[in-house]
Amino acid sequence: MRNYSRYFLVAGLFIATSALVYMIHYFTFYDPHHIFIFLLSDLAFLPLEVYLVVIVIERILARRERQARMQKMNMVVGAFYSEIGNILIRHLQSYFRCDEKIRKQFTFDTTWEHKDFEKARAFALTIEGSPDFTPEQLIELKMMLTRQRVFLVGLLQNPTLLEKDSFTDLLWATFHLMEELEARESLENLPDSDINHIGGDVKRLYGHLVTQWIEYVEDMKTDYPYLFSLVSRNNPFVEQPSVIVN
Repeated sequence: MRNYSRYFLVAGLFIATSALVYMIHYFTFYDPHHIFIFLLSDLAFLPLEVYLVVIVIERILARRERQARMQKMNMVVGAFYSEIGNILIRHLQSYFRCDEKIRKQFTFDTTWEHKDFEKARAFALTIEGSPDFTPEQLIELKMMLTRQRVFLVGLLQNPTLLEKDSFTDLLWATFHLMEELEARESLENLPDSDINHIGGDVKRLYGHLVTQWIEYVEDMKTDYPYLFSLVSRNNPFVEQPSVIVN
């Protein structure tokens, strides 16, 4: 209620100021005819002015501001995949029996269009089979995630993440799997029920990793061709990627 009373007070001050100026005009020139002419002219232009300022200009500014935020967001996503994301994809990919089929779906090139990225994203959401891993692989995964804890916490503190729910979900899936692995004193001789539970967490993380990576690659192809070139040469789905330009 206090906020509304403040708006009413400001509106009252503006109306009073306008009325005062009209009174000064009247008592100076004694010409109400011209006062009403200009008043009606201003009122006639007011809807168009509101449309231009509130709708057109505000939307243009909001769009530019959103584009600037998304550029910063892409920098954060790129840092994630450079630091840990690509490594996680390569590591988790070996858990799936359809490894070669997955590689073929995500080996992109410069000819890919939006429909190709959409097809790859749809495939990532429907990867069949449960991950199959050894205790040694889980220990390696646990160490990999634990080493990056500070970096991942730093990403969560980035306010830009509020603009991208899908990347936030990826980070939460990463933290959840890390906490699941760290909560167990030993990752050997686990019962089948617990292995299936961890397998579900692994599959969830892998799905988020791949779908977010595809979205990031498409953004790079559209807005940053030079970065897209590097991402192409460092594709985590290629068996032996090389950043060397041949």
